[in-house]
Amino acid sequence: MIALTLQASAVWAQQAPESVAKAVQAFLEREARGLPGQVRITVSPLDARNQLPACAALVPFLPAGTRAWGQISVGVRCDSPVAWTAYLQAHVAVVADHLVTRRPLRAAQIVGPEDIDLRQGDLTALPDNTLTDASQAVGHHTRYAIAAGMPLRGEMLRIPPAVQQGQSVQVISSGPGFRVSSEGKALNNASPGEPVRVRMANGQVVTGTARAGGSVEIAF
Repeated sequence: MIALTLQASAVWAQQAPESVAKAVQAFLEREARGLPGQVRITVSPLDARNQLPACAALVPFLPAGTRAWGQISVGVRCDSPVAWTAYLQAHVAVVADHLVTRRPLRAAQIVGPEDIDLRQGDLTALPDNTLTDASQAVGHHTRYAIAAGMPLRGEMLRIPPAVQQGQSVQVISSGPGFRVSSEGKALNNASPGEPVRVRMANGQVVTGTARAGGSVEIAF
């Protein structure tokens, strides 16, 4: 998908696909800093037959509500000498260890070290809140029966709350090009990966996702 707005009637050189892909690659590498495991980024090139005028300064961006995770669409904006916007497809894989069940588990069973294995895979292709460390599972009760070989998720276990009602929490708001930290008070208990409502200092109530360590993440 390419949106093109011409601001001049002059004939311009065609935009080189390689420079667009390189700009998107560098942008996603910056956005993916701090992700666990090994990050692998693949960018689909701009159509070599494009009729876009050559850009003096390419500005990649992520559409609202998108993060550098899994299969995504990345925008590239040009303001000079002619305004245009193009979208490239990209894939951000995060290869890391995650927990799987070694054998079937009964409902209400206490998970032991012998019940789980570490398996390497792309976290972006797994369900949200897939656990990545044995300490997140060992000693906790299963909520229901779980088959062998299943990725182990936080909601499968009765995990102590990461955030408790009335607790002061750090609220981390993030989106394309920004990350802001503030404080608020949790209005409900929540285990890692579960939703939590937070009353901010100005009285506003926001909803985010509880994270291990007592923080709350809000993604825009």
